Amino acid sequence: REELILSAKPATIGGLKVTDLNTTDGFKFSLEDGGWLLIRFSGTEPIMRVYCETTHEDRVQAILKDGLKIAGID
Repeated sequence: REELILSAKPATIGGLKVTDLNTTDGFKFSLEDGGWLLIRFSGTEPIMRVYCETTHEDRVQAILKDGLKIAGID
């Protein structure tokens, strides 16, 4: 799945422009509003977590939905 995430290269997530991708501890996509989407695989369990932070409360679900698509989970 890591390769799938790296190859996605989304221009926007939840309608917000992606400004950066940090792969230090998962896949953290920085968004234009100062928020972010993080896709992180557990090192001890067969699970993946998708988190987000944004200043746009009305976009949280759209950001998370796009994050699941990027991770290959629709």
